[in-house]
Amino acid sequence: MGTNVMRAMVAVAVLGLVLMVGCNPLPEGEQIIGEPSEPAPQPEENQTENGAVAEEGAEMSWSITSSAFNEGEMIPAKYTADGEDISPPLSFEGVPEGTVQLALICHDPDAPRAGGWTHWVVYGMAPEIGGLPEGVPTDPTVEVPGLVQGENSSGGTGYHGPAPPPGEPHRYQFKAYALSEPLDLEPGATQDELEAAMDGKVIGETVLEGLYGRG
Repeated sequence: MGTNVMRAMVAVAVLGLVLMVGCNPLPEGEQIIGEPSEPAPQPEENQTENGAVAEEGAEMSWSITSSAFNEGEMIPAKYTADGEDISPPLSFEGVPEGTVQLALICHDPDAPRAGGWTHWVVYGMAPEIGGLPEGVPTDPTVEVPGLVQGENSSGGTGYHGPAPPPGEPHRYQFKAYALSEPLDLEPGATQDELEAAMDGKVIGETVLEGLYGRG
């Protein structure tokens, strides 16, 4: 038998085998060994459903803002001793998980007095409060929105607005605290008393800083 005939027969046999394999699926459990396919991409750690990467730690999203002024901006005179001397509106967002109560202190670290000047002490707020409206009454206990107020450095209760001496603007820091336990604190507490009562219970804090000065 000639060489060409032999080659033709072998080619036909190989083609038949290939057709048989293509028409018959591999038995269950068997697979063709080859290069592994690339694994499907996995979501990044802390990735949210919309694709954004979440910040680590609840504190990162915990913020306090005001519709009256932005971070680092001048506080309108309306909320100072030169105006109506009422508290500015505040909003709380991203309260940390596990928060039982909220507290707030407004403090001027630039006041010419040892330890600065305390303008507002607030505590006993529910984590769902969402913020504080403009012009919170200065009563020791305010039923709506639900809070207790302490003593400011002027000796009064509730909010007392900025009244710095002439010169460079002072910083006024509205600092909010997320607490893991309720406070057993009567109305009229000072900043020091509130800070002592919060010791070991703060699970997150955030600050909004505004400026005010008298030229």
